[in-house]
Amino acid sequence: MKAVVYEAFSAPPQIRQVPDPMPEAHGVVVKVMATGVCRSDWHGWVGHDPDIALPHVPGHELAGIVEAVGKDVQKWRVGDRVTVPFVGGCGTCPECYSGNHQVCDSQFQPGFTHWGSFAQYVAIHQADVNLVALPETLDFATAASLGCRFVTSFRAVVDQGKASAGQWVAVHGCGGVGLSAIMIANAVGANVVAIDIAEDKLKLARELGAVATVNAAEVANVPEAVIEMTRGGAHVSLDALGHPSTCFNSISNLRKRGKHVQVGLMLAENSTPAIPMSKVIAHELEILGSHGMQAYRYGAMLDMIQAGKLAPEKLIGKRIDLEQSIDALMGMDKFQGAGVTVVTEF
Repeated sequence: MKAVVYEAFSAPPQIRQVPDPMPEAHGVVVKVMATGVCRSDWHGWVGHDPDIALPHVPGHELAGIVEAVGKDVQKWRVGDRVTVPFVGGCGTCPECYSGNHQVCDSQFQPGFTHWGSFAQYVAIHQADVNLVALPETLDFATAASLGCRFVTSFRAVVDQGKASAGQWVAVHGCGGVGLSAIMIANAVGANVVAIDIAEDKLKLARELGAVATVNAAEVANVPEAVIEMTRGGAHVSLDALGHPSTCFNSISNLRKRGKHVQVGLMLAENSTPAIPMSKVIAHELEILGSHGMQAYRYGAMLDMIQAGKLAPEKLIGKRIDLEQSIDALMGMDKFQGAGVTVVTEF
């Protein structure tokens, strides 16, 4: 098969012909019809993820068609339209038994622990636990765009943040994760304040439901601006970027007993950010993480998409081919353009 491969961290990937994957007894092989290009892939490419062994094929936001099925798989057949969470569970550890496959003790992550979806085919482990059936009405590009950013935001807003109608939700960073969170928070009835440094992204944030925006490059104090707009601070605030400044601002702009949800990855030199702990204690704030979403929780999100309450297709910025994914991957740290980039030609 054709795949994007890199043999050293931060070295330009290349298109290679590599052996087709074979399904494990408990797994399947998926023909990739679309795959998102995500900043998490960039973190892996530059060497921030210790799970990656070289040479490596990136890619973790995927949708496609089941091509081959392992002998022990019960639920899936060749030809099924599927997607998969970017964190898969083993199905047998204590976390999986508790329903928390997103923090599985032996998690499977295509594009990180194993070769990923910047390829014509990808192997998925523990298919009966991790695969998600796609509605016929959902196209592959939109389904792939759900894979990491949208589902992580859904869990962050709905399951972790428990945002509800009438609450104020602040979203720091309007990339794919942040824009997804804005759409989802708006759909559950929350009032959203979007924060970014790029006017084109703030414009898209308003189009997706943000009732107020803050250009962090133009205000002296972001938390104070959010607190003033929300008349006391956000009930729920997300760092959708993953940077010490956005993390600090997100915690600082909360009202008393508010919730901060860390969604953007904090890696390398950003892994230990400063936290206003005195405010956390005095105001009884909550600090939560959000790391993917279990396959069984996709149903609620897909129902909202089918009902028209969520429109993830609006987040797709560019559709590119596999060759173009190399430049897109290497440029993810530059935050160019609005929306999600999806590979649709292989």
